Amino acid sequence: MIQVESRVDVADNTGAKVAYIIRVLGAKTARGRSTRPTASVGDRVVCSIKKALPGGDMKTGTVCKAVVVRTRYPVRRTDGSYVRFDRNAVVLIDDDGNPRGTRIFGAIARELREKQYTRIVSLAAEVV
Repeated sequence: MIQVESRVDVADNTGAKVAYIIRVLGAKTARGRSTRPTASVGDRVVCSIKKALPGGDMKTGTVCKAVVVRTRYPVRRTDGSYVRFDRNAVVLIDDDGNPRGTRIFGAIARELREKQYTRIVSLAAEVV
């Protein structure tokens, strides 16, 4: 569960290291519940790069779209099991949904395949 103003790790090789969530795309809040839209695995977010490597493709302050690949909050699967990770992480994408980087670091959740992010799944070393 990632919400606005969260800081997350960037799990690709674009040069960005830390991103700041500005907006959760397509999220709605239920009446009488939390008023902040939240993102889970496979949701798109708009983020600003807060920390980047010098000489990388992404510079500090760049605003871009990303997809959430890992969350600390447990995600329930249809078989009743839960999956959760140590840290929150995103992968930067372009407007078509393709990843900007050429490598994905760390494990990613299997739910990305169901949400049609097959290019990210194919670049990942481990799918949990």
